[in-house]
Amino acid sequence: MTNYDSYSRIIRIERVQNERWFRQYQIHKSEFYRRLQQDTEQRLFHGCAGGESAVKSIVEYGFNRSLAGTKHGTAYGLGVYFSSKASESHNYTKLSNSISMGERYMFVCKVLVGKTTQ
Repeated sequence: MTNYDSYSRIIRIERVQNERWFRQYQIHKSEFYRRLQQDTEQRLFHGCAGGESAVKSIVEYGFNRSLAGTKHGTAYGLGVYFSSKASESHNYTKLSNSISMGERYMFVCKVLVGKTTQ
């Protein structure tokens, strides 16, 4: 997304799926359903504050809870933060110094949720 004063526009959408992480996710999804007897999967947004290098790291290695709070604190405790609202996650993106047009990065993810906060 590019931010020009009061508006943003989507300039590119890419589908990325790490097969290893996806297989592991499918196993967890089945286990969640078996235990909870309900589908807990949601599509949620994650604003990426670290620019393109952070995006590449997330795609290759997954989300890393040990990095929680290194960019935006831990208002709700340690963990990886997601939102059902793209605008909320967009607030946590950071303009990358290496991108002249102010590109920001956001993920839309399938997430297995438990207890959530508002």
